[in-house]
Amino acid sequence: MPQDELNNLVRIGKLKLEPPGRAELEGLLRSGSLRLADSRRTDISLESRFDLAYNATHALALAALRAEGYRADSRYLVFQCLQHTIGLSSAQWRVLDQAHRKRNLAEYEGELDVDEQLLVAMLRVAREIEKRVSSLVAE
Repeated sequence: MPQDELNNLVRIGKLKLEPPGRAELEGLLRSGSLRLADSRRTDISLESRFDLAYNATHALALAALRAEGYRADSRYLVFQCLQHTIGLSSAQWRVLDQAHRKRNLAEYEGELDVDEQLLVAMLRVAREIEKRVSSLVAE
């Protein structure tokens, strides 16, 4: 893992060093996995599925960051660090960036504009993150 990039973020105060705890990692993985499973349910609204998928992805991304011994105060930064914690590609990260923007519009401006295509892309990326984070937590 590119620790230099993460340590640079510590130096400028964007990340904090904090040893991870096994219970915390397992809890984040469990939370992310349960929400991810629920987000695939087609008997709930697209907006609810998006919310579940977004929060699942955040829990899994946070688990990846915590497994490396870092903590961030910003949801966006947790997603950005995925390239360093689990080697997430820039194309996959762009999906999360778009989802984060949509989430912020919904949360802070009441503008909920979610489409099925974004949800499907986010679920695909989230499953990949879940797979990689599961390996990290199992170590």
